[in-house]
Amino acid sequence: MPHYIYESRLLKTMTGPVCGVDEAGRGPLAGPVVAAAVILDRGRIPKGLNDSKQLCEQDREDLYPRIMEMAVAVGVGEASVEEIDLANIRQATHLAMARAVRALSVAAQFALVDGNDAPALPCKCDTLIKGDGRSVSIAAASIIAKVTRDRLMARLHDEHPGYNWKSNKGYGTPDHYSGLRTHGVTIHHRRSFGPIRNLLQGLDPAAQHAPVLLAGE
Repeated sequence: MPHYIYESRLLKTMTGPVCGVDEAGRGPLAGPVVAAAVILDRGRIPKGLNDSKQLCEQDREDLYPRIMEMAVAVGVGEASVEEIDLANIRQATHLAMARAVRALSVAAQFALVDGNDAPALPCKCDTLIKGDGRSVSIAAASIIAKVTRDRLMARLHDEHPGYNWKSNKGYGTPDHYSGLRTHGVTIHHRRSFGPIRNLLQGLDPAAQHAPVLLAGE
């Protein structure tokens, strides 16, 4: 389970707050990538925080308002499908993370970022592999990012119900591939991703063993 030890170590050497940063939506075929930054007070940490992928949807939904209420500050940022296609998913993810940190109502002095790929942020940062399962701040950010993006995909599902985004959140699941074959590509699809590029070239979206990513990966 995640804890506050990494934040505590950093706070011994600095005067400003430490935020946790994580993203949701690197792998889907549709929709933006969303990042969140969260600053927690050691004395007000919501119970039950964990890597969002280890929690069921209802637990994430229950934790979301508690994090929003108890956190010192929460920032959310996203990078659009157009930005993903213009640059690449790595650069777009870094852009979303920087926007999330800038959106904090209290400026962070340092950021703990999930993974091993440090983005350019408006504050110093360090990466923590599997940080969403080790740091409560990153865990909280992972939940905010995941819930925010899932809700967005549910709204897009109402506009484009043929792809079952409400369930698969834009990931390359069989029902999403079926929708692509039947309805084609929408403005919310990432044209730089292999399955969408296949379809635009007249190929089956799942051709050439395109990977099927499951929601939450």
